[in-house]
Amino acid sequence: MDWSKIIIAVVAGDRREQEIARLAGATGASVRAFGFPWPKDGIPGVTLAADAKQALAGADFALFPIPGIASDGALFAPECPVKIIPAHDMLAGMRKPAHIILGRADGNLKAHGEALGITFHEYEWDVDLMLLRGPAIIEGLLKVMIENTDITIHKSRICIVGQGTIGALLTRYLVALGAYTHVAARNKVQRAAAYAMGAESHGLDGLVTLAPRLDAIVSTVPAPVVGRAVLQELPPHALLVDVAAPPGGIDHAAAAALGLKFVWARGMGQRAPVTVGQSQWSGIRPRIEAIMEGRK
Repeated sequence: MDWSKIIIAVVAGDRREQEIARLAGATGASVRAFGFPWPKDGIPGVTLAADAKQALAGADFALFPIPGIASDGALFAPECPVKIIPAHDMLAGMRKPAHIILGRADGNLKAHGEALGITFHEYEWDVDLMLLRGPAIIEGLLKVMIENTDITIHKSRICIVGQGTIGALLTRYLVALGAYTHVAARNKVQRAAAYAMGAESHGLDGLVTLAPRLDAIVSTVPAPVVGRAVLQELPPHALLVDVAAPPGGIDHAAAAALGLKFVWARGMGQRAPVTVGQSQWSGIRPRIEAIMEGRK
């Protein structure tokens, strides 16, 4: 395909998006960017826009971050001084038929897209890409745990809630590090797999009984599963880490009210932005190619 004929907007994100924009620019496409940290020397083949609306104007494709959209509709952009909330006016300037490639779109964004004839391509749940960026997420998560505890991971009693791709990877790492690893999950096959890896497995209803013995809970579930009933049973030193997309798996307000240390560790893939940016582009590029091939 002739990349020089398309315009790509890379909007929001973190240093992963720097690498994605660099790789997009290397194709020969016209690439505009806004909302992620901009390097001092710029990015070859990429133009920095004044705002998100300018970046999206005339774009055939928009690339939004993987981390989920916040409850107020804002895209993940931790270092951007303004919130980027993609509304009708911002998206209306894209060239039709337009496409947005992102981790996950919320209902509000999808409604704007439907009104404007924009197609969404979500890849948060692509297992191959999740596995490729998984080690960086786990390394970032371990860093957060080390920085926020006074005890070692080794011999700590840690419960992982959820055994999807990241939860299962984390189980393997924590067992290898010598943690007394517990897993709480609905799926009995996932619980059996965790047991086979050396963890103790429980149903979600077992969390209340388990809580008093824990040093930490890590939730990987993007739905409220760890509520006040569990949190109030934890010892005062327990650390809570939520790696899930909004709304997250831990009741943040209850944790604060109980005085528990809580970290919402979104965007842990930024631990290794070059590696993760490359893995994400390996999923984005073929999607763009397939869309352009279908237009012929």
